[in-house]
Amino acid sequence: MFTLVPSQFFDPATARQALAEVADLKEGDTVGHLALPQYNAVLVYTTDGDSVIVDGVPEIYRLLTRLPDCPEYNKILCSRNGDKLLLAVAQGKNLLLANSFPAQDFTTAEYYIFLTLKSLQLNPEISTICWRSGLDAEDEMSLYRYFKAVVKL
Repeated sequence: MFTLVPSQFFDPATARQALAEVADLKEGDTVGHLALPQYNAVLVYTTDGDSVIVDGVPEIYRLLTRLPDCPEYNKILCSRNGDKLLLAVAQGKNLLLANSFPAQDFTTAEYYIFLTLKSLQLNPEISTICWRSGLDAEDEMSLYRYFKAVVKL
């Protein structure tokens, strides 16, 4: 579980409260935060429950820090870990979305990707989609039917 808080409104003393406003925290859940200066935001997250933590860092943080590595103006970066799809989308330097979705299979992951792009009015046919992890050859070929290019970061 995570949320982004604009830097100017973030107070480390209220990080837990900020996350509790958007997620169901349990009493013993550990809450942390990491600065994302490139987006003037702070990522507030928990390491408990259904959070995707890789090597002690939330996977969404890794996506957000690697998003500028996507080659196009429309930046779409995904990662699949277990039954979660993590997705970050930006236009240029403007972050549009950072979210996670339940996705037990790749078809469900594609559904959430296309739903997100439609809601943001981004055309997949002229976009490159980037993947950080969890993409096999069959899934990559499936994406090539809809996107201009598929890049593994």
